[in-house]
Amino acid sequence: MTSKSMDLMSHSSAFLLPTLPPNQTPSPTYALVVLNQSLPRFAPLLWNHAQLRLCADGGANRVYDGMPLLLPHDNAVDVRKRYKPDVIKGDMDSIRKDVLEFYASMGTQIINESEDQDTTDLHKCIAYICDSAPNLDKSNLCILVAGALGGRFDHEIGNINMLCRFSNIRIILISDDCLIHLLPRTHCHEIHIQSSVEGPHCGLVPIGIPSGSTTTEGLQWDLAETEMRFGGLISTSNLVKGEKITVQSDADLLWTISIKKT
Repeated sequence: MTSKSMDLMSHSSAFLLPTLPPNQTPSPTYALVVLNQSLPRFAPLLWNHAQLRLCADGGANRVYDGMPLLLPHDNAVDVRKRYKPDVIKGDMDSIRKDVLEFYASMGTQIINESEDQDTTDLHKCIAYICDSAPNLDKSNLCILVAGALGGRFDHEIGNINMLCRFSNIRIILISDDCLIHLLPRTHCHEIHIQSSVEGPHCGLVPIGIPSGSTTTEGLQWDLAETEMRFGGLISTSNLVKGEKITVQSDADLLWTISIKKT
């Protein structure tokens, strides 16, 4: 499936692999944001792939408490020192005092934006990465958001809203079970499946407006200029068939795929 009028956007979940493929061109720059939900089991892997690590307010509690549990054979204090966030940003209503003092003493930058109650902590962190992060190559930026799914539904919807609010930036919401990212209607999309760590269950959901025409290749139940909308058809419980999926749509879509329990 090709389109002469639309550029191709390529997607890969290579950040879930122990080692990033050397042939990724251009090489992505990963920034990691940790939210105030349970850390996914592969959080240390995401941390090691990232060039910048931020905790959104109470996400710092999750790193402080959770990283030693994910690395039980290592000394807990050593783990906390090794997995020190570069920045903690938010309205500071959730972070514990002992956690704040520990990371501040380790040199973590603390940015208190308690006066801003109109944006979420995730919004604040994304804005920092895009506008203020020094020495970060943003030419092929990809923001990984751990703990973005699950918990309170309004928080989850707020996180999905950030995909639309910052639709020109690659943002991937990640939980232990799945990931979600936006496929903007401005591009054709090529999704490279990392079958050792993700799939086979997947879905495509129109977000914002209905899709009058969506076409895919590589799914068990491909779409052929199919209309999708809430109250009608959406593609859930689909399956990937191979190593590459192509998607073209006249509306923004959410792509979601399961993450294997390995």
